Amino acid sequence: MHIAEGFLPPVHAAAWTVVAAPFVVHGARAVVKVVREQPNARILLGAAGAFTFVMSAIKLPSVTGSSSHPTGTGLGAILFRPPVMALLGTIVLLFQALLLAHGGLTTLGANAIAMAVVGPWAGYGVYRLLAAAPLSVKVFCAMAVANLATYVTTSTQLALAFPEGGFLEAWGRFLGVFAVTQIPLAIVEGIIGVLVVNALLSWARPELRDLGVVGDPTTARTGEEAARA
Repeated sequence: MHIAEGFLPPVHAAAWTVVAAPFVVHGARAVVKVVREQPNARILLGAAGAFTFVMSAIKLPSVTGSSSHPTGTGLGAILFRPPVMALLGTIVLLFQALLLAHGGLTTLGANAIAMAVVGPWAGYGVYRLLAAAPLSVKVFCAMAVANLATYVTTSTQLALAFPEGGFLEAWGRFLGVFAVTQIPLAIVEGIIGVLVVNALLSWARPELRDLGVVGDPTTARTGEEAARA
């Protein structure tokens, strides 16, 4: 999904940077708020960023000028809400551009909108819509949708920049090429997300409870007892 350095026309690159900027600024404020109000969640916050970095660094060849890979942003969106991922995801993209030549500085705004903004919001939206479903189902769907939404956005960006045959034809062409690798990757990412959250339930349940990801079992038992009474 990382659009390569210099691949977008300068006007498109600049426009996506302007669009991404307010989301990143808002994300920085959200991160400061999380650190101030829930200091015990700082380790989880770092883990969410590291998870995104590792997952999105695994790239496969795909559309010329881009690549396919998991995104990892759905996990952070579930734990900390999407605004936080706007900053974490952009920092990940910046480091990958500087250290791994994965993506680029001129395309950072476009990549941030796709992976750090649209993906997390789409995944989190599905997570909330499935509020009554088991946690594993919610996590799987959120992770997979965050992944796929990122690639739909990248396809849109590429079709806007290179609309050979018209925007819709170009959009369908980019989506079709991405789909070969991205749909299986989204399923795998959903499964990995479920495994990670299950592990966090064992290692960091108090932090997850403070973040509202899981309920308080003590409170639940009290409610059941009250109902029986």
